[in-house]
Amino acid sequence: MIDSKSIEKQLELVKNQLDESVTLVAVSKTKPQSDILEAYECGQVDFGENKAQEMAEKYEALPKDIQWHMIGHLQRNKVKYIAPFVHLVHSVDSFRLLKEINKQAEKVDRKINCLLQMHIAMEDTKYGLDEAELIGIMEGDDFKELNHIKITGLMGMATNTENQETVKQEFEILKALFEKVKVKYKSEKVAFNTLSMGMSGDYKLAIECGSNMVRIGSTIFGERNYNN
Repeated sequence: MIDSKSIEKQLELVKNQLDESVTLVAVSKTKPQSDILEAYECGQVDFGENKAQEMAEKYEALPKDIQWHMIGHLQRNKVKYIAPFVHLVHSVDSFRLLKEINKQAEKVDRKINCLLQMHIAMEDTKYGLDEAELIGIMEGDDFKELNHIKITGLMGMATNTENQETVKQEFEILKALFEKVKVKYKSEKVAFNTLSMGMSGDYKLAIECGSNMVRIGSTIFGERNYNN
C-alpha cells in the first residue's frame, strides 16, 4: 500500500500533466476505502471500479458526492447493484447490456450515462464492439425504446505492448471513429462528448491522440493488490 503522502504527491503529479479539458478517473479497484478517502480529500471526485458489488460497498461507506465510474466488464445480473448511483458506465459492449442498464435505471427513476466500449486492441481477451456493431446499436429500432440511458461517448483499451506506434495507431483509429459518430448521431439520448482512453502506462500518448478522459490507478495508488 502506498502511504497517504505518496497518494497526495502522485495525484498532484498526474493532475499537473493534464489539461483542464481532460477528466481524471482515479482507478481505485482493489484499493481500500482509506486510500480513496485520501485522494478524495485532495480534491479527486471521479473514481473507477471494475466490480459492481465492490463499488456498491464503497459507495455506501464513502462521501456521496464521489462520482463512480464502472470501467470493468459489467455482467447484466450485476447492473442492479450500481444503477442507483453510478455516474458513468464505460464498458457497454453489447446491446443486451445497454438494455439491462436501461431497465435497472428505470426502476430507480434515473437516466444513466454510458460509453460504448470499442475493441481496438490486437488482444482477443479485451471486450468491445466493432464499428458495424456500434452502428447496429445506434440505428436499431430497439435503441429508440431506451429512455433511461444516454450514450455520451466511446471507451477503448489499447494493446498491452511496448510498441508505442501500435498503441498510437489504435488510439488514432478510436479517435477517428469518435469524430465520425459525434457528427452522425445526435439526439436527446446521444451526445458523443467523452473519449475515454489511456491508462497509467499510456495516458500521455492517449491525450496526444485526443482523449479527454483517462483512467489511472497504479501511478496514483501504487501497484494493485489482488488479494483483497
